[in-house]
Amino acid sequence: MKEHWTSLASLMGVLAFLTSILHTLFPPELRLVFLGLIRRLTRNFLSSYAYFDITEIDGVSTNELYSAVQLYLSKSAAISAGCGTRLSLTRPVNSSAFTYTLSNNDRVDDCFQGKPVVWEHVVVPRQNGGSFSWRPLPDEKRGFTLRIRKKDRAALLPKYLDHIMETAAEIRRRSQDRLLYTNTRGGGMDPRGHPWESVPFKHPSTFDTLAMDPTRKEEIMADLCAFANGKLFYEKAGRAWKRGYLLYGPPGTGKSSMIAAMANFLRYDVYDLELTEVHTNSELRKLLMKTTSKSIIVIEDIDCSLNLSNRNPARKKPMPLNEPPVPEMRPNAVGMDDALTKSITLSGLLNFTDGLWSCCGNERIFVFTTNHIEKLDPALLRSGRMDMHIFLSYCSFPALKILMRNYLGIEEHEFDNGILSDLEEAIGEAEITPADVSEILIKNRCLKKCEAVIKSLEALKCRANKSKVIGNVAVKTKGSEEGEEEEEQEKRALESPKEAKGTMVGCIGKEEKGE
Repeated sequence: MKEHWTSLASLMGVLAFLTSILHTLFPPELRLVFLGLIRRLTRNFLSSYAYFDITEIDGVSTNELYSAVQLYLSKSAAISAGCGTRLSLTRPVNSSAFTYTLSNNDRVDDCFQGKPVVWEHVVVPRQNGGSFSWRPLPDEKRGFTLRIRKKDRAALLPKYLDHIMETAAEIRRRSQDRLLYTNTRGGGMDPRGHPWESVPFKHPSTFDTLAMDPTRKEEIMADLCAFANGKLFYEKAGRAWKRGYLLYGPPGTGKSSMIAAMANFLRYDVYDLELTEVHTNSELRKLLMKTTSKSIIVIEDIDCSLNLSNRNPARKKPMPLNEPPVPEMRPNAVGMDDALTKSITLSGLLNFTDGLWSCCGNERIFVFTTNHIEKLDPALLRSGRMDMHIFLSYCSFPALKILMRNYLGIEEHEFDNGILSDLEEAIGEAEITPADVSEILIKNRCLKKCEAVIKSLEALKCRANKSKVIGNVAVKTKGSEEGEEEEEQEKRALESPKEAKGTMVGCIGKEEKGE
């Protein structure tokens, strides 16, 4: 046994002597190059995996792919990470959600189209080699290493990287606050050269709180989902990826709340277009070009914004054949009225919604609102421009139950059957808008639930009685007007025979005198 220990000690002494000789003959830089060469040869010829390095900084610019991978892995890191994996929590600026990222020198598994991949977050100290840089570099070199099987390389690249970029863009969009845009006053530009000004969009309306028939809401939500997920369908059908919605009905029926609910449901930005600040059709096209995808373009009260009934101008008078033609003055010619050069035509608005310029972006929704649909040109209402017409009328009984849940916190099962029938009858006769019902409920929200329901029911019955009185007065007025018209018609009928008789007598007298 003693001889074995002696032999082992001698062997270790020889190894230490050889190691000291190697360190003396080969400097550390040469050893690193040699080890890297051996590792590369091993990977290329002996390993069945391919490795790809994605650094944080590419030269002097930031690598966009690094940020995209970091966001992409935050989606699956918390789910796919093992028990020994350490994760870092971050919250970006203007973000409403936390994201998970890999810690230094840790790894996570992923899968794409059934092919396994491994990501490793590599962080090493940066060695100062005396190289000059125009900006200070971080003390650490960060990057991701992607490991895939060599036989899967053709199937994964570049599809997998494109998938990462798209997913990262979606995560970035959903984590950041959405914006509400409006066009600048007078068609001007902001300091960055953009024609839109923006503020954070914080409207709380959702389809859950929207006072509307539940069945109709489900139809609208299903249509929105089909549109948002219909990229392949629109490409296959050869149509621009856009859709138009027309919201019409009396004032106070929830048209603006519907737009906010659509934006919150799809998580789209909103562009509120003020047509009175747009001077020409070309400015309208420029505004459309500066909108982003995944957005809702809104024109509220379109019947009041501009006079758009100029599609069929008055016909010109025919010129005499013996007079030479007078040259027509163009809109930009000297002497023309400035109002003619600064106007939006119906043709320009139609091209804005359904012309060639409407397809300069993807996944956009056009929403028009009006209180008087009969004032709009039929060309603006056809399918392809306004694909879905949504009528928002007076408050119905299902909408009333939603409003009472929102404002008073009362669910349907808490109502007494008698109270429910009285509310249904009162709301049917009141012909009241959801905005007026909301005001009634706001006034009673501080009372107890039972007392608030009774007070609201009394207010609705009072409104129903007023509607009946107004209806009776309207019927009487209409009846009196019809009676007066009938009397006038009878007088005209009685007077017409006398006039005819007098005319005949006059004619006979003239004939006799002529004879």
